[in-house]
Amino acid sequence: MNLLIVDDDALIRKSLSLTLGREADITVLGTAADGGEAVAMCKEMVPDIVLMDIRMPNVDGISAARQIKQDFPDVKIMMLTTFDDKPNIQQALAAGADGYLLKTDEISAIAGKLRILVEGVGVVDTQVLKTLTAQENPALERLTSRERDIARLVAQGLTNKEIAAQLFLSEGTVRNNLAVVMEKLGVSNRTQLGLIYFGG
Repeated sequence: MNLLIVDDDALIRKSLSLTLGREADITVLGTAADGGEAVAMCKEMVPDIVLMDIRMPNVDGISAARQIKQDFPDVKIMMLTTFDDKPNIQQALAAGADGYLLKTDEISAIAGKLRILVEGVGVVDTQVLKTLTAQENPALERLTSRERDIARLVAQGLTNKEIAAQLFLSEGTVRNNLAVVMEKLGVSNRTQLGLIYFGG
């Protein structure tokens, strides 16, 4: 199968390219740093599968997936991301993604899942399925999309600096949004926020 790898992290692109490129039946046609590059490269090479991150500068993975599927409906799209929240999963699948994996998966296991996808079988990570079917805590419905992203990353143990880097925000914006999140949820610390998020 011919594969295009899309991620804004150069180290991840290189690691995926080297590891998956060693597989006898996988040819890495190229790598892209954002969704805009991915769309342009698809027009040049028409890969069998696009392995794509969601959160990227310029054009994100969900927007790129929608455009690629519109132009090349036969190209399979496998999302590979750290985001396991319901809104991102639902938006990605609605945009036409054929599979959804988390970056916690071993790279060596991804090859097998790509083989399943290229045969026309959708592939969704077990944790992602749990997220899709979980009953959501009603308190979280009061949060905006950005506030949910910040709440989820806090619940996963990330610092404000790490959250800022991942969401392309300033630390001040993260801090201000986090204060609003805690007020809306009626919690006073990060641990309580985590219990609400994962308890939902």
